[in-house]
Amino acid sequence: MWTRNFTLYFGARTISLLGDAMMPVASALAIGGVHGIAGVGYVLGLWTASAVLVMVFGGVVADRIGARRLMIGADMVRVATQGLVAVAFLDGAPPYALLLVMASFSGAAAGMFEPGVNGMVPLVSADPQRANATLKVAEALTQLGGPALAGVLILAAGPVVVYTVDAATFLVSGVCLLLVRVAVPRPAPSDVLGDLRRGWEEFRARSWMWSVILVWVFWGVLVIGPSVPLSSQVIGDDYGWVMAALGLGTVLGGLVAIRARPRRPLAAGAMAVSAYIPVPLTVALGLPLPLLMAGHLLGGCALAFWSVMWSTSVQTQVAPDVLNRVNAYQIAGSVAGMAAGQALAGPATALVEPRTFMLGSALVTIGIVAALLLIRPVRQLGRAPRPPEY
Repeated sequence: MWTRNFTLYFGARTISLLGDAMMPVASALAIGGVHGIAGVGYVLGLWTASAVLVMVFGGVVADRIGARRLMIGADMVRVATQGLVAVAFLDGAPPYALLLVMASFSGAAAGMFEPGVNGMVPLVSADPQRANATLKVAEALTQLGGPALAGVLILAAGPVVVYTVDAATFLVSGVCLLLVRVAVPRPAPSDVLGDLRRGWEEFRARSWMWSVILVWVFWGVLVIGPSVPLSSQVIGDDYGWVMAALGLGTVLGGLVAIRARPRRPLAAGAMAVSAYIPVPLTVALGLPLPLLMAGHLLGGCALAFWSVMWSTSVQTQVAPDVLNRVNAYQIAGSVAGMAAGQALAGPATALVEPRTFMLGSALVTIGIVAALLLIRPVRQLGRAPRPPEY
């Protein structure tokens, strides 16, 4: 599996994920110190909204010019945005308008980058499932290390250094992608609306795909989206330890997915999601820290295993010439649900206690698992050979 192309892509993806993981903490500490909590919220919200808005078009462009080229361009945009923010912090208090503009460009670049992530895997690896699991382990490690690195750099050297390092991660990612050598299929001449329509038709034609995304929207709104703001409020000072356990579980789930080869990957992944129930349940019950960590360890393992089964199914069941567009539709649906859940977390606490909401999230997770297993195309979808390389 560790060919030159996959090794370079693994390096690019890992360092890019490290940059992504640093951003929320860097924004919270650096921007929050100047413009307050509300200022941080608007910057992060604009970043997310920009990413979602351009994501579908990112899939179209990736299928036209190749995911690798688009991802390199997106990395270079983020080098510029994070570099400009670093320079702006040299004066101590950058203009808030500049931060908003840079967040919108950075988010748009992330939205253009993301659809090609899954599309590149079949091009650089002959074993997509093993590659996805390996990348999932790397993602978990960056989610553990990125926030910690950002926090240490902010405290030790200040926002100029942390944003400079963040920009450097995207530069390294772009260079690694530049060195990857993959053939790009030549699409037939078409217009943008026609490409969007074709991607939507391919997405809609796969009932197992759109039904999962529909279920996942509810999951994002009622479980994953509100989880961080509500759990951090309930758990308090021990939240970092609990998130570390979740990250460790994600690593373990990725390692399991490297070896496990279920005949029905989505059915196996759906059953694994049931192990996420202890995450909101332990928070709702206010259990001691060891039990909280154990519950989140199981939850991280569950999410990682599901993620690998899902990504591999999409990559092996969709033709390469439309894969990036289909990816864009399914990612946009998932992200939109999580963004809505994050936005609704605050208002929801005005109606119910956070622990009561988390208990509801545990019950919703049971319903999510049942819904996934009741969908016949999800239960019956088998393993498929990797699409032919171009």
